[in-house]
Amino acid sequence: MGPARSLQSNRQRPPAIAFGDTYSIPDAVANATPATGIEVRLPSSLRSVFVTAPLAFYLGATVTVAPDADPVLRAPDHGVVWPLDDPPTAVPAVLSRVFWLDCLVREATTDGPSATETALLDDLDLDPARLAAASPAGRLAAYLETPFERVADRVPDWHLGMHVAPTYEHATTLPYLLDRLALVFPPETASLERQELVSRSLDDFYRGAPGPVASVEMVDPVDRPGRMQGWLADGIPVDAFKSHPASYRNHDEYQRDADRDAISVAVVLNDRDMAGEHDAVADIYESRAGDLPIDVTLHERLTRTELTEVLTTHHEFVHYIGHCAVDGLRCADGHVSVADLPALNVETFFLNACGSFHEGLALVEGGSVAGAVTLRKVLDAQAAKVGTAFARLLLAGFPIALALRLARRRIRMGKDYAVVGDGTQTLAVTDDRETGVAHVDAVDGGDQYRVAWTDHSMANHGGGTPAPLLAGGNRRLGGNQVTFTASATELARTLPRVDAPVVLDGQFYWADEAAAVVRPAQQNCGDFD
Repeated sequence: MGPARSLQSNRQRPPAIAFGDTYSIPDAVANATPATGIEVRLPSSLRSVFVTAPLAFYLGATVTVAPDADPVLRAPDHGVVWPLDDPPTAVPAVLSRVFWLDCLVREATTDGPSATETALLDDLDLDPARLAAASPAGRLAAYLETPFERVADRVPDWHLGMHVAPTYEHATTLPYLLDRLALVFPPETASLERQELVSRSLDDFYRGAPGPVASVEMVDPVDRPGRMQGWLADGIPVDAFKSHPASYRNHDEYQRDADRDAISVAVVLNDRDMAGEHDAVADIYESRAGDLPIDVTLHERLTRTELTEVLTTHHEFVHYIGHCAVDGLRCADGHVSVADLPALNVETFFLNACGSFHEGLALVEGGSVAGAVTLRKVLDAQAAKVGTAFARLLLAGFPIALALRLARRRIRMGKDYAVVGDGTQTLAVTDDRETGVAHVDAVDGGDQYRVAWTDHSMANHGGGTPAPLLAGGNRRLGGNQVTFTASATELARTLPRVDAPVVLDGQFYWADEAAAVVRPAQQNCGDFD
């Protein structure tokens, strides 16, 4: 268990958890558990165990619990006694310290180009060769003695934070969350500001005919570390994906049957008034079929029987465009309630219809991994903008939650959209290692722009990755932000060479669109060569 453990490929998912009348650990698991000399002592509560699990897993620590025990991290042979008072704060701080220092040591002691952040080891007066050869407990002791706060703001933000209600059912999801090295927090909420959600009083051009639409009430999770946030608890979160234990089990089922020549994408249009979105997303999926093994099928005006067949036949992704009511998804001859269907077989989905949250959650409970839904009524034109942007981002390899977060920047009422299931899910044939986003903001009256480039890969957390030419091209730790300033002319010339989303002054664009916005008036297209 050396610094190379900081790469996900060098960690194995913890074994599954089940509850019964007796305590049993299989010999294979016991024999594969390393003796690291690191211990974590906790009070006897699920809450403490959940929050501390990521740190204990990464360190290979032995966990003991006792009533009224004070949470503490220890390495007796090296004199380490590190209190974990207020675990939701203390555990992420220690894990971030240990993990990122492991990453720096790994990068500095591995053949080939190393990440530019390895220079931080000199700032901390750390010897990477000595640390790489140390025992896990010895390395932990050295890290805890290091003034990490000097460099803490120069390593990446954590990639994933999960707000998890500490229940026995949710304990079965811990192996999946630890496999992603997610931080785990208790599900605490703040008061939801009503003005944050934009008035729902608009009456015209809603996606949905007259009739009751299933709506939801939302909760506002307390801010916690994590570029992406998930919520595994009661309530519908703002700015976090609504996870469910079934989504992780369903993912495993699809992985067992993942040997396919092409992925199946079904686009369903159940209202001709929305043909604009249908045609646009169909073009996106079909154009990407030239680069990716995608089999696209287009459907229109499906009956209940036909839509049922789509949802019970295997598809990696279904994009539904139409109406949704309390009775279910609207068809040519009535409605389909997803909860009533047997043997659902759709991995991921986008139900771009009014108030589709409950139908989407039923899809996850019945067999899906994750999908995008709406929380209330949405405007037709704005729904089309979100749908087309989401399709392109998903096919570019972005996780569903990040794809939706970016896509909804296209519209004013973006918080009407949410993700149910495991928001880190990507399409099977895509690679999220190229999921960079450029945030561009005008300075000095618009003649100069501040550019912040961030790699959002879930799979490459802790790994090294080359920054794009836009950001200098040097190898960096995955997820670390690269910032620089460029003139309008420089940016207009460079952006078209980067096939990536750009958030320009808070608005989402593709790189070529952003280039046209920032291009000085006197510049013409020939200057891009």
